[in-house]
Amino acid sequence: MEPWVWWAVIAGLLGVIEIVTGGTLVFLMLAAGAAAGAVVAGATGSLLLAIIAFAGVSAGSLLGVRPVARRHMQSIGSTKSGVAALVGTEAVVLETVTGLDGRIKLAGETWSAKAYDSQSTYAAGSTVHVLEISGATALVA
Repeated sequence: MEPWVWWAVIAGLLGVIEIVTGGTLVFLMLAAGAAAGAVVAGATGSLLLAIIAFAGVSAGSLLGVRPVARRHMQSIGSTKSGVAALVGTEAVVLETVTGLDGRIKLAGETWSAKAYDSQSTYAAGSTVHVLEISGATALVA
């Protein structure tokens, strides 16, 4: 069997190992190096050049690409969405907000609202901060 085929098989196996191990990106970077080795081995027929390509692409990927990819993967998980993204934002009072009831304009929509401390009152037109979302009601201060 041609050497480039072995490199391609190794690249495929490393890719499968990456999937099975849960996305550490180490085996994926090594798979990229093996794929580079397959290309070089196929183009030149030289085992030494294929090994150098494997080592260079693997090292470059592990040191350059992997840290950036890991940061990107971690930032995706920390992005707030849904009502969690509304906590901490500002809203405009549409109808007086008391500890019992009120209406605010939050993210372009009308929401029911209550004063967080249940004793405060916020007049129409004032700006409030959303401290918590409880069901379909924003608790504001």
